[in-house]
Amino acid sequence: MILSILPNWQELSLLQQIYWAIAIPSTLVFIFILITTIVGSEVGVDVDTDMDTILADGDSIPFQFLSLKNIIGFFTMFGWSGLGFIDLGWSYLLVISLSFVCGFLMMVAMAAIFYFMSKLTESGTLNLNNAVGKIGGVYLTIPASRSGFGKVQITIQGSLETLDAMTDDEFPISTGAIISVVSIIDQQILLVTKN
Repeated sequence: MILSILPNWQELSLLQQIYWAIAIPSTLVFIFILITTIVGSEVGVDVDTDMDTILADGDSIPFQFLSLKNIIGFFTMFGWSGLGFIDLGWSYLLVISLSFVCGFLMMVAMAAIFYFMSKLTESGTLNLNNAVGKIGGVYLTIPASRSGFGKVQITIQGSLETLDAMTDDEFPISTGAIISVVSIIDQQILLVTKN
């Protein structure tokens, strides 16, 4: 049944044969990638990268123009648009030029879609630098002059967190007091002052 919709190969021009040879396999791969992306499975070769060292907390994947999905999208659009332009009776040079443009636009569109989709994800990593300047409450008394730890409750990145805190104040900050975060000590302890 599927073969009945395909044209007779011997009746096609060389350019049409080339476009059909590009369109059919790339479309099958494109559909396979689309289905696996929707289902959410990780298909392909796992490549060990150092992307974690490049990206800071909260950053997303940079704009990726040349990826397997985009290249497959290029060939799919290139093939089908070329076949459509040939059926319109346009010159071969115009057909090839316009199908390259259509393929390129497909790559740009797919790269933009995946880039903006990556911006929607959250890393889930708590970045204490986001707490600087925020106001919270003391949960456990904070000893004076950095002589020990206390606990504060503060909303960071949309969730209420209970974190270790110290103060440079001369007097302890008691439970229930309102504080503001001045800075971060050793990337894990909040330095706070009483409001």
